[in-house]
Amino acid sequence: MTRIFLKSIIIFLFILSANLAKAENKILLIGDSLSAGYGLEQEQAWVHLLQNKYNQENATITVINTAISGQTTDNALLKVDGWLTTHQPTHVLIELGGNDGIRGFPISLIHKHLTYLVTKSQKIGAKVALMEIQIPPNLGPRYTSMFKSNYQKVADKTGAYLMPYFMTSIAIDTSLMLDDNLHPNAKAQPIIRDFMYKEISQWLNNS
Repeated sequence: MTRIFLKSIIIFLFILSANLAKAENKILLIGDSLSAGYGLEQEQAWVHLLQNKYNQENATITVINTAISGQTTDNALLKVDGWLTTHQPTHVLIELGGNDGIRGFPISLIHKHLTYLVTKSQKIGAKVALMEIQIPPNLGPRYTSMFKSNYQKVADKTGAYLMPYFMTSIAIDTSLMLDDNLHPNAKAQPIIRDFMYKEISQWLNNS
């Protein structure tokens, strides 16, 4: 009887282990136009291309894209509780702040909003990555420097994973940008997909 019981326990643990190994990573992406595919067909956008890559590899990764063009950190705060409740993500990737910075929002306010977005996500047990957004130098070197360093400060404060900006090399190449010189064009999307594939892999391995 004891031997049968132990055998059942071993089988149960084996099945449990196998199921955990196959557990799906659900990444909730909270972003703006750069991740919403502004000016493009959705099939061209990097998030769609990345999901296709995961599907082709039979990877247990689903990217839930809630990016909205024009979204600011305070806009996202109004919606984040609903997104977290609905999707129950294992991971949250925050790609926000660019619209705040372009509009000259106070750095302290951006810091507060990003911190809330991170901590709200962490409270449901999600691992959080914060993308280190950069903005054009229109508002002067002091504001630009404070804006960039704010991301490291939020990451240090919350323990969020700091992810490098996917636009750093693309934004300086006009052949990869739309005519507005703010958004990446269709040619840039596979480049962003490959960048994010690498960065997300590193994040998942470290979380």
